[in-house]
Amino acid sequence: MFRKLSVLVVGDVMLDRYWFGEVNRISPEAPVPVIAVSDTEERPGGAANVASNVRALGAKCTLLSVVGDDEAGVSLNRLLNNSGIEAVLHCDPGMLTTVKLRMISRNQQLLRADFDTRPTHEILARCLSDFLEQLDTVDVAIISDYAKGGLRHIKEMIAAARSKNIPVLIDPKGADFSQYHGATMITPNITEFQRVVGEIKDERSLETAAGKLIAELNLDYLLVTRSHEGMSLISRNGDVTHSPARAKEVYDVSGAGDTVIGTMALCHAAELEDFEKLTIANTAAGIVVGKLGTATVSEQELITELNGIES
Repeated sequence: MFRKLSVLVVGDVMLDRYWFGEVNRISPEAPVPVIAVSDTEERPGGAANVASNVRALGAKCTLLSVVGDDEAGVSLNRLLNNSGIEAVLHCDPGMLTTVKLRMISRNQQLLRADFDTRPTHEILARCLSDFLEQLDTVDVAIISDYAKGGLRHIKEMIAAARSKNIPVLIDPKGADFSQYHGATMITPNITEFQRVVGEIKDERSLETAAGKLIAELNLDYLLVTRSHEGMSLISRNGDVTHSPARAKEVYDVSGAGDTVIGTMALCHAAELEDFEKLTIANTAAGIVVGKLGTATVSEQELITELNGIES
């Protein structure tokens, strides 16, 4: 479906670690459960999960980011290389690779512990240089912002991509979207969207607020993911396309936004119609939330699910 496309992903990467086990007692030291860990697993997270989703759908993918000089950075690099992703991960000795450790028992998350620091300016300048060099070889760029400090040059990246007519899609973070000015599309969830534009009471208020934000930021599109209410894609010319939620059963929404932006970027680069873009991205999200933890959707899974919708 997307095998001829090449995607550039830049942003905050992390290593997602999972400890699985049974909880059968309460600690005598404090009123907290004791998990007897029986299995562990590591998966690419953040921008690395975006890249993993792109690659799982058959496209070529290059990932640019920063990691620490530590065991977690080595593990993340290994996982990405094994997935066929061209990972360019600059090593910053002054930071720790971001790690999210989740403890899970009987498919329920009991606790999450986060480990991270911010990269230095010098390392980030190298990422910008790499980004500029890669633009001539890709069909679309994705910027995955997890507010971990890895995107200090985001404005320059957007300007460079647009100057070469390379669409750039951004998964935003925070309450100030002004830094994303000029992007092709941003993909906030409904909570992030309301944090910027105020409360959304109905469809009309959503469309009005979206139109104002598109004009203010000079976007081509705004995609709002709305949890159980599905997704809405609003274009610069005011066209609104909505797709209802497609998840049959929700196990875990972590990383679903990564799947959405990866799939949407591929659909946009393939020049599909707005309804097709939204249907495919929404279907991919419906599949991934039915999986435990940070996950990807394969090309075959997506095709099978789409065929089921059409029939």
